[in-house]
Amino acid sequence: MFQLLQTAEVITDSITGLPKVDQVAQNLAEGNVHWDQVISQLINWSLEAGRHILLAIVVYLIGHYLIKLLNYLLARFLERRQVEVSVQTFVKSFVGILLQILLVITVVSALGVNTTSFAALLASFGVAIGMALSGNLQNFAGGIVILFLKPYKVGDWVEAQGTAGTVQSIQIFHTILLALDGKLIYVPNGAMSSGTITNYTSNPTRMAEWTIGVEYGEDVDKARKVVLDIIKSDSRIKTDPAPIVWLKELNNSSVDLVIRCWVDNENYWGVLFENREKIYNRFNEEGIGFPFPQVTIHQGK
Repeated sequence: MFQLLQTAEVITDSITGLPKVDQVAQNLAEGNVHWDQVISQLINWSLEAGRHILLAIVVYLIGHYLIKLLNYLLARFLERRQVEVSVQTFVKSFVGILLQILLVITVVSALGVNTTSFAALLASFGVAIGMALSGNLQNFAGGIVILFLKPYKVGDWVEAQGTAGTVQSIQIFHTILLALDGKLIYVPNGAMSSGTITNYTSNPTRMAEWTIGVEYGEDVDKARKVVLDIIKSDSRIKTDPAPIVWLKELNNSSVDLVIRCWVDNENYWGVLFENREKIYNRFNEEGIGFPFPQVTIHQGK
């Protein structure tokens, strides 16, 4: 409470052009009151305070408009310079926050508060604020590391910190990921810069791999030929390196074939899901049986 009273006293004393409220209260207590003077002082005080408040409102509105204009001009400048999208989002986020801080200081100054006293007041809480924001400072440094080392960029599909999604933007404190179900995930830059990151789209091509099981007793060579015919008929699948179909494992109830082929990143999911369906339909046409769990029971006499 004492600290709050000191804070209020510093702010009140730093407002220029206003009569001392404690002096008026002292005059009232001592009975040395000239009511016409009191009313005149109150009117002057109200006019002066109203002028400062009106000026602060005007400064805020103008400053808010200028910030929007500067952000727009900055975005146009970065686009014309063809700056990488990841850097654009980081710079725009940083400049936006910096301009908002400057606007707050300007509005406080327009209210008539002595900015020197106001700055001294903020400095008294500097250590506590710095400790509270230590994690965000680490995230800010992590964002700079990400921009320089570029483990990912906007548009990449990444997996990190137990989450996965497309990188929407890299801001000064967080990297925003868009998950498959449409959720936005905010991951701290500090964790992203120091943790393990799997970037699935940094290379232009990607290997698609899936496993198909057939029954024991089926002709494995026939099943392999059917699968290769389906894969080679898909123009999205690259011929170099050539796709392969290998016998992967003799499982408990199935003979497992592994299929590996290379595709462009944008075709990965289509190739994976569509060819699974094609293989299922073709196996049924060719009479190749799919396995299912079986248990053989021998009954003793």
